[in-house]
Amino acid sequence: MPPAAYYDLSAIDVAIAATLILINGCISFALGLQLERRLFIASVRTVVQLLLIGYVLELIFGQSQWSIIGLLIATMTLIAGYSAVRRVPWRHPGIWIDSIVGVMASSWLVTAVALTAVIRPDVWSQHPAQYAVPLLGMIMGNTLNGISLGLDRLSEGLSTRRREVEMWLTLGASRWEAARPIVRHAVRTGMVPIINSMMVVGLVSLPGMMTGQLLSGVSPLAAVKYQIAIMFLIAAGTAMGTVSVCLLGFLRLFDTAHRFRYERLRRVDT
Repeated sequence: MPPAAYYDLSAIDVAIAATLILINGCISFALGLQLERRLFIASVRTVVQLLLIGYVLELIFGQSQWSIIGLLIATMTLIAGYSAVRRVPWRHPGIWIDSIVGVMASSWLVTAVALTAVIRPDVWSQHPAQYAVPLLGMIMGNTLNGISLGLDRLSEGLSTRRREVEMWLTLGASRWEAARPIVRHAVRTGMVPIINSMMVVGLVSLPGMMTGQLLSGVSPLAAVKYQIAIMFLIAAGTAMGTVSVCLLGFLRLFDTAHRFRYERLRRVDT
């Protein structure tokens, strides 16, 4: 049987799908969640942001200059690092830099592996943006979630268990010995979402990349191979990003004299 033809959605088709957000609004209103305004803003931002990136990608995909692609990648990295911290209620000096470094080190490295070892350069060399940008975007999007969760658990754990940490330090424990359980819990928390996704992928959910390829007429087995590779790339990026920001946060909140610098932590409204 030949694959189904690709169907190009019209503006009306998209508008019909968009009206389904009214269900969320009705639920919020009925339960008094007071999320109607945030849902409206999120919906408008979704449409505007995706349309903008659509036009940008139309231009970028026709380019082979790495300077232009690098500018887009750098912008994506800065936004991802900012977004990861924006969700965290506890802040400390240097957290923004740590988040950007964590996103950059993990997602860029994993994407580089994907473009050199997984997908051969001779495949994408003529159209580098068409491969580099989507791959980096998928890896980065999941990595920032892990970073955000890890930072939240790290700062929350150090705040609520302050007396325990300081007790261990007083008894002669090193800064790592005192903070290790909290750091481990933070890293574990950051990695839970991607592990849960891997446990049910293909059984409960069909990931976005695989679904998109199936809708475009790609063979199911070919789409599955791509999705398997993507899942492992995302898992690696999430683990590396979460570990890096948690360790950087640990180093900023504990000095070399093995003192817990609790005064550097502050809570903000998010």
